[in-house]
Amino acid sequence: MTRQLTVGTELPPLELPPISRATLALFAGASGDHNPIHIDLDNARSAGFDDVFAQGMLSMAYLGRLLTGWVPQSALRSFAVRFVAITPVHGQPTCTGRVTEIDETGGERRAHLDLAVTLTDGTVTLRGSAVVAV
Repeated sequence: MTRQLTVGTELPPLELPPISRATLALFAGASGDHNPIHIDLDNARSAGFDDVFAQGMLSMAYLGRLLTGWVPQSALRSFAVRFVAITPVHGQPTCTGRVTEIDETGGERRAHLDLAVTLTDGTVTLRGSAVVAV
């Protein structure tokens, strides 16, 4: 894939609908993460939270979707994240990415990306990085 990229190029943002309780339940089934703090209000309250909140891996999955919407899955060379804040139920995430470096490794042109998931109030819930062949 040939792309005219420069450092600073931004990926088209992935704006998602608010996280619903149904989304949390469906993701629990799909991911195998059945921790009740994500789907049971009483459990979340007993742990000191006002309500349930999204699984961190749901936000990582959304970032993966941002990446594979931009390049084919086969172009992904690395992908790492750090969870920095909770995504509350009804929070509306937006995934973003920006090219921070372009290099050549083993004859392959690669873009290094900074990634983030941000809620509408400006809270960053996930920071990440990726390297993709371009």
